[in-house]
Amino acid sequence: MKDQWGAFCDSELRAEATGEGLLSGLSFAVKDVFEIEGHVSGAGNPDWKRTHQAATRHAAAVELLLSGGARLVGTTHTDELMFSLNGENHHYGTPVNPKAKQRIPGGSSSGSAVAVAAGLVDFALGTDTGGSVRIPASYCGICGIRPTHGAVPMRGVIPLAPSFDTVGWFAAGTEVLLKVGKVLLPRDDEGGKRPFRRIWIGEDGFGILEPGVRQEAMAAVRRILSAAALPAESVKVAEEGLEEWMRVFRILQGSEIWNTHKDWIRAVNPSFGPEIAERFRWSSTLENRDTSPEEKTREAIRSRLIGLLGDDGLLIMPTAAGAAPLRNTKGTELEERRKRTLMLCCAAGLAGLPQVTLPWASADGLPLGVSLIAGPRQDLRLLQFAHRLSMVIGKFNPIGKETVR
Repeated sequence: MKDQWGAFCDSELRAEATGEGLLSGLSFAVKDVFEIEGHVSGAGNPDWKRTHQAATRHAAAVELLLSGGARLVGTTHTDELMFSLNGENHHYGTPVNPKAKQRIPGGSSSGSAVAVAAGLVDFALGTDTGGSVRIPASYCGICGIRPTHGAVPMRGVIPLAPSFDTVGWFAAGTEVLLKVGKVLLPRDDEGGKRPFRRIWIGEDGFGILEPGVRQEAMAAVRRILSAAALPAESVKVAEEGLEEWMRVFRILQGSEIWNTHKDWIRAVNPSFGPEIAERFRWSSTLENRDTSPEEKTREAIRSRLIGLLGDDGLLIMPTAAGAAPLRNTKGTELEERRKRTLMLCCAAGLAGLPQVTLPWASADGLPLGVSLIAGPRQDLRLLQFAHRLSMVIGKFNPIGKETVR
């Protein structure tokens, strides 16, 4: 496979389908954090790859996809130990964003997003802890989903912060996104049997955007509302403020990350790029912190969002704080963007809710995702709804207008 985009860390690795099904004839790639039998996952860091053994079996999600008829065609680049939203790797470089070549692809599932955006595979697996599927999907102009926490098995996936970690996936359009969901997600909710009846517009989420970007994002929201033909109302998502929600998320995530990886870091003293090293250093300061106040706030946030959405509501939010930043952006500018983006991503993460991002907006001609968030375990209904919207809106549906059965 010719990979002029730098998406793959191993483009020769193969695993053939073990069955036939909804995904027959489709190819996929996986972020280099999923176990592949006989392969050592690198997690974006040479010292990790050096100090770990080859897997004895495939990750659970990979087994499901192979049994559903798909064919694995490689592993893709990631930020070091998945601890970034940028997609710029100190050791292996930065995959090229096919939709905006001078800009970052987003991370940490950067290679998987680029492989899909460049048409190298039909779909790709990533992981999403703080936005690592949603943000690269937004920056690369494709579809992506962070499912309900725990809905897709994490067996055989390198962890980051287990109470936030999810297996997510990318596709160019909603039809394939839904097909993959029908294979990976539990079938207790077939999608579409009970319609969504209302839509909430997260006014504080859109308030984070710069005025020009907000105007373009709201134009996309109006198209979605017209296609959905459902009652819609603006709502303030975070009474405490999204910045406070982001603070709670960072404390809980950072504490979990350090507890997950501290033993390996102390034993190996790995070489990290400067920004990743600083994040792990900061996380180490949380080792003995009492996080019970943040846990209590997380439960309140989860209760608020589940109460708002019920089993028939959707929340529309911008996926990212803007279009992808330029490559090699450094310092306070990039950190400020990361902060505002985490403010948007943290709601679904704290509440463990499914969020699908759709490439139906733009900012100065660059891709910008708009997200739909549903209540817990509404993943298939959410994907079915997004696919119906795509057929009405009439774009980003490369396979055609036929409804997935």
